Amino acid sequence: MKIFDALAANKIYHLAFLLILISPLACINRQANQEDNNPSINSLPEFKYNPNATKLGIIKNEKTTCPVCNTKRDYVYEGPFYSEDEVEGICPWCIKDGSAAKKFNAEFQDPAACDSVEKKEYLEELVTRTPGYTAWQEPRWLSHCGDFCALKDYVGWKEIAHIKEELIDDFTKINEEYGLTQQELEKYLVSNGSLQGYLFQCLHCGKHRLIIDAD
Repeated sequence: MKIFDALAANKIYHLAFLLILISPLACINRQANQEDNNPSINSLPEFKYNPNATKLGIIKNEKTTCPVCNTKRDYVYEGPFYSEDEVEGICPWCIKDGSAAKKFNAEFQDPAACDSVEKKEYLEELVTRTPGYTAWQEPRWLSHCGDFCALKDYVGWKEIAHIKEELIDDFTKINEEYGLTQQELEKYLVSNGSLQGYLFQCLHCGKHRLIIDAD
């Protein structure tokens, strides 16, 4: 009986020791699984009107403590934010859900610099739940088919030469506004240059549109 009791006690001791080792690992795995299933931690939100915000450097892979949600994040917004307060470090998740604009009574895009659209909710989504973009002058947002276009890229002539037929109407407006000939536009339009292009694309028919500004 004493031998049996000793063996049983030894087994219980080893079982308890294993539980001590396993419990922290289980907690770590459980936490990891929770994070994997939480899209707000591991996946960046998507923006209909600004789908390339990360590529364009508008949302950067830099650590921040968001002033809206007070959460430590690995991505931060660096673009226009029209607010009476000095605000920095906003995370993209608080742009997407509208909480940043709501908290500071602010906008990411000036409604007066936006083309007209068919529905009020399109404008609301653009100015309160979409990252803006940086331009030499005040950013403008183009529309087509009754809705806002998606910002595709910062461009010069070489990036748009292959779609120039799509952009003829915009070239005409641009050349009239800036007093340029088509040859001058093609010569001086350079991405990251003094004459900068901003390429948009219609979400409904796929047509490209273009605006430019100068330093």
